[in-house]
Amino acid sequence: MTSPARDPDDEDEVALASVEMEDALAEGDRTVAVGTAGTALRYPVFRRVFFGALLSNIGSWMQNVILGAYVFEKTHSSADVGLVSLAQLGPALLLAIPGGAIADRFDRRTVLILVSVEQAIGAAAIAWIVLDPHAPFGLLLGAVVFMGIGQAIYAPTFSALVPNLVARRDLPGAISLNSVNMNLSRVIGPALGGILFAHVAVSWVFVGNAVSYAFVIAAIWSVRLPAAHLDTTRGRWQRMVEGVRYARADRVVGRCLTTMVLFSFFCLPVAILMPVVAQANLGVQDRSSAYGFLYASFGAGAVAGALSIGTFLARRPLEAVVRVALAGFAVALAAFGLLRSPSPAFPVVFLVGYCYFAIVTSLATVLQRRLDDAVRGRVMALWVMAFGGTVPLGALAGGWLADAVGITAVLVGGAVASGLLVFWADLVDPGAEVAGGGVPAPAP
Repeated sequence: MTSPARDPDDEDEVALASVEMEDALAEGDRTVAVGTAGTALRYPVFRRVFFGALLSNIGSWMQNVILGAYVFEKTHSSADVGLVSLAQLGPALLLAIPGGAIADRFDRRTVLILVSVEQAIGAAAIAWIVLDPHAPFGLLLGAVVFMGIGQAIYAPTFSALVPNLVARRDLPGAISLNSVNMNLSRVIGPALGGILFAHVAVSWVFVGNAVSYAFVIAAIWSVRLPAAHLDTTRGRWQRMVEGVRYARADRVVGRCLTTMVLFSFFCLPVAILMPVVAQANLGVQDRSSAYGFLYASFGAGAVAGALSIGTFLARRPLEAVVRVALAGFAVALAAFGLLRSPSPAFPVVFLVGYCYFAIVTSLATVLQRRLDDAVRGRVMALWVMAFGGTVPLGALAGGWLADAVGITAVLVGGAVASGLLVFWADLVDPGAEVAGGGVPAPAP
């Protein structure tokens, strides 16, 4: 499969960024290795979008964590926590493919700004709903679904954008930083949210999230982004399902996606059911700073895991890193599930988070390196479904199982599944020579 011609404006933008980066390196008399996180941050356009998204994501994770704690406090039901997660992330299962088609069809800058405004409105609506302690649970779910619809379009559009902000050789560093962005906000957001949840009305947490969308809107508004590549040789429906066809035709792409689906469903309920683990196993109450720091420890590990792919593991074969990290995740998650004291839980959950995002970032990098730019948005929509859309289904099933037999069984079961995935996650293309941790693009 051959790559389409790039938009000249896109090439000029990346070329200009490359020149500016090289000038900065020359003036500083320093060398930054190709493909690392440090190199990616030398691109001015990437840097601007990175920091704008980071500030917005801090607000989002502040809301995500506290929303689960709020629901568990009100209902004392693990299943309800899973249901809210499904309302938040479930739309990705239904709308990610159309969202990916939108990312490949329309101006990505406009799409990202519109859906960011829509999500800000949704966060403000949640803040208003929780002011009434007797507000119907269904009304809250409706507002969460409304935000989830925007996220289902935002996620594949933003994921398709990132590779076009840097030269292809620096893609591992850019993807690593994209994961760091999510997880650094996962550290800061829960810590801030935990403090606010303990000391002020919960509605202020959601107001803060609504305001935070202004940062990513301003960042995207201020830059010129690559135009979409429209394939006019196929009909609308054919273009929409092109990502599925591409994944079926390419063994490595298909294996990346199926590994992520299985890992998300069986292994990641821990990310959603953390309030249940904290209270049932560790005796940590959700209205406490300890709860915020427990989740922040998990997020700190995830930051370290994602950043490792763009630093000291940048030149390692990522196909092997995925399998080692799956084995490490299995051991760490089993240990976390068996703990009954909060003190050792903080370092152990750090290891869980580290392995978690070492897996995710390595998979994402292997996947993105193989993609044709013309279908990138639609294939990344499948990634969003595999990563984001499948997690709430696993959390919902895990919540029901936790109510029936206990949260420990859910975590130990996830550890066993991760161990089995070590054997499935063979991402090496038998028909191509792997070099430098990457895989060449699929043949025509």
